[in-house]
Amino acid sequence: MSAPRRASVKICGLSEPQSLTAAVQAGARFTGFVFFPKSPRHVAVDQAAQLARLVPEGVARVGLFVNPSDAELRTVLDAVPLDLVQLHGAEPPARVAEVKALTGLPVLKAVGVAGPADLNALWDYGLVADMLLVDAKPAPDAALPGGNGLAFDWRLLVGRRWLKPWMLAGGLTPDNVAEAIRLTGASAVDVSSGVESAPGVKDIARIRAFIAAAGG
Repeated sequence: MSAPRRASVKICGLSEPQSLTAAVQAGARFTGFVFFPKSPRHVAVDQAAQLARLVPEGVARVGLFVNPSDAELRTVLDAVPLDLVQLHGAEPPARVAEVKALTGLPVLKAVGVAGPADLNALWDYGLVADMLLVDAKPAPDAALPGGNGLAFDWRLLVGRRWLKPWMLAGGLTPDNVAEAIRLTGASAVDVSSGVESAPGVKDIARIRAFIAAAGG
């Protein structure tokens, strides 16, 4: 029997020192801070700056933005030491390239998937982004572009060739992440609502269980 696949873990939507420290100590390789006011995981710039400084060397600090303006990006980056910019809105490939040039940081672009027709975007964004995050596509009337606890049919990704490194997201929990990794071959996974006790409230036990299940 082959050994189970292992994947690096990103814990997104961190907003307090206790959960951030627990994630890092459990082996998370990416920490995510949400700069989107409509999200229950939103953090203020000064709050994020304090949290980011608690992240040790070797663990990436990711800032999640939704259709950000240049001014918004500058305001955050002037105060928060980020390693990676995550774009989780409707930014077209050209905007991804602009953000890379403006910030001087690598860009992780989220791509929503609901069915086969959505897979072409993975190629288009793979030409410009440094990394892709494959997430469940939200409903047209959804208030949030991600963090909704929705999954998609992971079989859509089986055997796919990738232009860039990628991360799997969408409806992942401590109970299903190992199977998701096994089926898709993902080498990195992203979770937010799947390790919460309530929207925006991280559960330390679930964070530890998720990272252990992912083998991160």
